[in-house]
Amino acid sequence: MATSASIKLDCVVLDCPDPAALARFYGELLGWEADEPENDGRWITLRNPDGGVHLAFQRDPEYRPPTWPSRERQQMLHLDFLVTDVERAQRRAVALGATLLQDPPANFTVYADPAGHPFCLCTNSA
Repeated sequence: MATSASIKLDCVVLDCPDPAALARFYGELLGWEADEPENDGRWITLRNPDGGVHLAFQRDPEYRPPTWPSRERQQMLHLDFLVTDVERAQRRAVALGATLLQDPPANFTVYADPAGHPFCLCTNSA
């Protein structure tokens, strides 16, 4: 399908009560650097050093985390991170403040970040 304009996904933005805290969590988890906070700390972007999609965090004082796997408050999206050393990545995520939500099946483990967003640590093995 041809288009007249080029479109490229640049950033995934997560609502949260404390953008600085969530940016620190993901920055430490991924080894990414954060831009300076914008709009009185209501917005912070983590830059992907590989030039891919960035992560940003925006303050929402009324944010309520999803209750996954319950559907009471559904998740709107979740992040999947490919890891080469799953045990090390799992230990690191928990040490940084992640909460285990689901024991791993064969190739992924589900966690919640400190603001309650589900994310998965995934391997290539089935």
